[in-house]
Amino acid sequence: MGGLSLEPTHCKNNQLAEHDDIILVQRSLADFELGACRSREELLDALAACINNLVLTDFFRLVQILYRIDINENQLKKALRENEDQDAGKIIAGMIIERELQKLESRRQFRNTHDVPDDEKW
Repeated sequence: MGGLSLEPTHCKNNQLAEHDDIILVQRSLADFELGACRSREELLDALAACINNLVLTDFFRLVQILYRIDINENQLKKALRENEDQDAGKIIAGMIIERELQKLESRRQFRNTHDVPDDEKW
């Protein structure tokens, strides 16, 4: 059956959408020198390594980046406290990726709202 794929189309579309989201998230993280990441796990690992490096070499810069990305300080402190035995870089990286994905979703929702009456548009 040659090149026939038995994988459902919606699975491929979801994988492509996730891959596209990873690329967009990676672009938004230009402050970090990340190599090309093909999956969320690769992005998490690469970002965690960069974060751990910043913790050791330029903590002030890391704090500035977290502030600019809009990571909730209280949530971050809580996550670090509750997971003291885990890699802090991975915890922070996970929060950054989640926040960037939230921003992408928010942009999509607002971009797709075309039902606003003209008199209510700015």
